[in-house]
Amino acid sequence: MEKKISHLEIIQGVVNRLSQNSFLLKGWSVILVSALFALAASNTRISFICLAYFPVLAFWILDGYFLWQESLYRKLYDYVRNLEEEEIDFSMDTSIVKNKVETWRNVVFSKTLAIFHGTLFCSIFIVMLIMIFLCKGGT
Repeated sequence: MEKKISHLEIIQGVVNRLSQNSFLLKGWSVILVSALFALAASNTRISFICLAYFPVLAFWILDGYFLWQESLYRKLYDYVRNLEEEEIDFSMDTSIVKNKVETWRNVVFSKTLAIFHGTLFCSIFIVMLIMIFLCKGGT
C-alpha cells in the first residue's frame, strides 16, 4: 500500500503544479492586456491594443494545454488508484489514459477557457473600436 500512496502523491503533485500554472497564466494574461491598454491610452496608439491579441491567444492555448495535461494526470491518478500494490511501477506515462479525456483542441475551446479568454479577446476588440472611434472623432 505504501508504493501506491507514494505514486498517487507524485501524480497529485503534478496535478497541483499544472493547476497553479493555469492560474498564473490567467493572471499574467490580465496583467499584460491591462498594461498594453495603459500604453495605448497614454500614447493614443491602436497598435498597442492590437499587440494585446498575441499574449491572449498564446496564454489561451497554453492554458488549454495545462488543463488538458491536468485532466490526463487526474485520469492517471484514477488508473493508479485502482491498481494492485504489486502493479505499481511509478510510471508517469499518460498515454494509457489519453483516450479517456477530451482532446487538447476541445479543452482549449471548453466553456471555462472560452469564457475567460474569450472575454479578454472581446475586451480588446471593444477597446480597439473605441480607440478607432475616438481617433476619428478627434481628427
